[in-house]
Amino acid sequence: MSATALEDLNLAHIAKQQFDAAVPFTSDLEGWRGVAEWIFKPEKITKVNLPVVMDDGYVHTFLGYRVLHDTLRGPGKGGFRFHPMVDEDEVTALATWMTWKCAITDIPFGGAKGGVACDPHALSAGEKERITRRYIAALGDAIGPHSDVPAPDLYTSEQTMAWAYDTYSMMHAGANNLGVVTGKPLHVGGSEGRATATAQGVLFVIERMVEMGAIPALSTLEGTEVAIQGFGNAGRNAAKLFRAAGAEIVAVSDTKGGVYDPAGLDLTRVEQHKDETGSVVDVSGTKELDPLEVLEVPCDILIPAAMESQITTANANRVQAKVIVEAANGPISPQADAILGDNGIPVVPDVLSASGGVVVSYFEWVQNLANEHWPALQVHERLREKMYHATDAVVTKRAALIDNLEHYQEQWSKVQPDSPGPERPTLRTAAHVVALEKCRQTASHRGIWP
Repeated sequence: MSATALEDLNLAHIAKQQFDAAVPFTSDLEGWRGVAEWIFKPEKITKVNLPVVMDDGYVHTFLGYRVLHDTLRGPGKGGFRFHPMVDEDEVTALATWMTWKCAITDIPFGGAKGGVACDPHALSAGEKERITRRYIAALGDAIGPHSDVPAPDLYTSEQTMAWAYDTYSMMHAGANNLGVVTGKPLHVGGSEGRATATAQGVLFVIERMVEMGAIPALSTLEGTEVAIQGFGNAGRNAAKLFRAAGAEIVAVSDTKGGVYDPAGLDLTRVEQHKDETGSVVDVSGTKELDPLEVLEVPCDILIPAAMESQITTANANRVQAKVIVEAANGPISPQADAILGDNGIPVVPDVLSASGGVVVSYFEWVQNLANEHWPALQVHERLREKMYHATDAVVTKRAALIDNLEHYQEQWSKVQPDSPGPERPTLRTAAHVVALEKCRQTASHRGIWP
């Protein structure tokens, strides 16, 4: 039996484990336990059947989901994806993580997420458009500029968002509907900087942590060796941004495989090859890698920017990075997290490092509601400010939790004497504590109606 067969890689279960690890570090535990259950559970789960006429005339029925996790701090916010593995548990976990991202970066949204179970590689552009329009029409008033605001995610794009906006607008004539989705093309109400926002946020977070001395193994980004799993929007842009910051990109990969050059890849050549062939595989002068091997090359910074559950007990001990910065959602299993910690490899968690996309989505939403368009520099600097402040909060929180670990252990033993006490907190746990404290404060002030 393989090592991964022994792991529970259900994303909803993983999200709950991460949440549970943070709960003992909250105050007033006697009153918090009931509130914790309320905050963790999703508010609404919508499932829709989507009959779509395919190019061959056959009517295929797709299954779509939208999970609204939390509206304590504002409307729901989160992308929708096209992928064969989309299911309720996956979408619920992703919506949950979106709540924490919004709270950590202090933007007035709660989490949401959606998806359609389909194979995007097998669909024509026309079929994707019809699926999108049917999905948005089926959701109806479950989404809206002041209730739940979708955005692009895996295998959806700014074109997908343009179709989504147009569909919603046709159903809600006479109103400013631009804010119903974000990640739109610039000439359809999109924001400068949205396409690179996730990758830019990753860079800002690690840049700030290096500046703070929070990553002892790194004193500068100049000359650091970076490996990136995933060469889609987040991974490809991260490669270019880190290279511009002075790092050497030594390995990249996509779903078909990867390439490695310890002296540093020629990114221009890699991008050209990707555009011409559809993959980074077989770039001349590089060592070929299997898709997961990129996670194991010697490097200073490893950026998982692909799918969930990529680093598990099966390969965690082979990771050779000095630090991992998550650009994908949930790329590391809890058991792998523990192994990496034992091996002295810190992990900068997705709920912090991968939140740049939702921050600039918020900026787009604000621009849409005000009928404004901000210049690229303004978006860039506001994103930097948000990501720096969020990083400061998480790093400071972790230090405070470690300093007071005995107090939290004693406090936990009083309310849960038969369960293990809190362990030394990681950056992931600290990030969740920051998020939960903000949600708790909002819940306390708002109360429960009626």
